[in-house]
Amino acid sequence: MTTWTHKTKHSSGPFYKGQHRFEHWYRDNQVYFITARCRDRFPAFASERAKTVFWDRFEFYTKQALFTPWVTSLVDNHYHVLGYCKTGDKLGPMMRKIHGSVAKLVNDLLPERRVPFWEDRGHQDYFDGCIRDEKQCRRAYRYTLTQGVRHGVCQDWQEYPHTRVNVELEAGVQRSLELGAFLDGVPYKRYQGRKTGH
Repeated sequence: MTTWTHKTKHSSGPFYKGQHRFEHWYRDNQVYFITARCRDRFPAFASERAKTVFWDRFEFYTKQALFTPWVTSLVDNHYHVLGYCKTGDKLGPMMRKIHGSVAKLVNDLLPERRVPFWEDRGHQDYFDGCIRDEKQCRRAYRYTLTQGVRHGVCQDWQEYPHTRVNVELEAGVQRSLELGAFLDGVPYKRYQGRKTGH
């Protein structure tokens, strides 16, 4: 499988308010950790209707983009997903479609529209990170799996319906090793020793 990498280009320059803008990397045959949060940590997904909107659009667009979620967890103001990206150039459009449609439809449910809907540090609406090795993969999987527990929603992740497992950890790790789907040996500090967290 051909593997290539390119980064987002900033039409307004690489800096925002004196800080370097986050760069999204798009790479074929890669395991990704992706996370996004509602602006100001607003609990836009507090209702079951809002969560249903998220899952409907998330499942539709990940399938369309050939992105395979392994484990995904949604809480009231953010989500995490660890999954396999087959085709790198589909990842950016996938995220734009998920975020655009979810923002529109969830805003329709809220008493007051949230614009922008998504926003995190560095003026970005989501973080994506290529997983470097098996150890980081296992940590990211466990971190995503236990979000409900971490946020006091449940005592066991299996009790929380908004943590969904599509690929078991061992199967995902084994297949990724076979495909060479971890970003190994790239000398870029973004991926060196970064702790997966939000």
